[in-house]
Amino acid sequence: MTPLRNGSTGVSEFLLNCFVRSPSWQHWLSLPLSLLFVLAMGANAILLITIRLEVSLHQPMYYLLSLLSLLDMVLCLTVIPKVLAIFWFDLKSIGFYACFLQMYIMNCFLAMESCTFMVMAYDRYVAICHPLRYPSIITDQFVAKAAIFILARNALITVSVPILSARLQYCGRNVIENCICANMSVSRLSCDDVTINRLLQFAGGWTLLGSDLILIFLSYSLILRAVLRLKAEGAMAKALSTCGSHFILILFFSTILLVFVLTHVAKKKVSPDVPILLNVLHHVIPAALNPIVYGVRTQEIKQGIQRLLNKGW
Repeated sequence: MTPLRNGSTGVSEFLLNCFVRSPSWQHWLSLPLSLLFVLAMGANAILLITIRLEVSLHQPMYYLLSLLSLLDMVLCLTVIPKVLAIFWFDLKSIGFYACFLQMYIMNCFLAMESCTFMVMAYDRYVAICHPLRYPSIITDQFVAKAAIFILARNALITVSVPILSARLQYCGRNVIENCICANMSVSRLSCDDVTINRLLQFAGGWTLLGSDLILIFLSYSLILRAVLRLKAEGAMAKALSTCGSHFILILFFSTILLVFVLTHVAKKKVSPDVPILLNVLHHVIPAALNPIVYGVRTQEIKQGIQRLLNKGW
């Protein structure tokens, strides 16, 4: 085939072909995925409204939680509606540039979420290990600077991957064997050498997510050491309760990423559709769990939601 670039004679759109080897998955997955999407959007919206309207929740920790909810909602809206449109209406086509925009948003906001977890882990570290200095360290100004860092670092570092992918030559093949525009699923359609693209994806992913996870677990190791030294009655339980919800979500976030990587490594023993399924679920399950875990485990948020419901009634 003659190499063609996007344009009047090139590839103008891609077709997303979900679960090539297990097409029946679309039928039984569509309803649970729809319910998870509605739950994620509804729960995060309630959490954002509660934090916005409840003056008692206008604190740095809850501002960070609001940022996490916003990131979750954007990730959900970027991926799940298109996947459901494929499942329900067989709308597989996606525009050339829309595909790379989706790729950028997924990479960027996933890295932002990881970075937000890192900042939240630092917040809990200061709260537990240096409680007297917490009000002077974790301020509204700190949250604003952290938000700018999260946005700038990840927006700039992740932009190179979709740009390189968009500049590859595509030789007429436009069927992506995935539900989303994942970088390697798209770039393998190219007739160019994609070695640099693969290396950049690998290096960028592990540099961003790997460094965040190392700092996160370092923070929680220091927190655990400090908690074990507490001798006041009930202090240990209170400290663990304060950061327990954070750790649960971070553990789930890192575990599903690890499973996703392992299924890719062992792809000869695992159906190729399994990593695709995990990738889709990773964009909706954490988004649905985050506000629920915080709502259940954080007394201030529960009380805030109850007050808003009482006002509404």
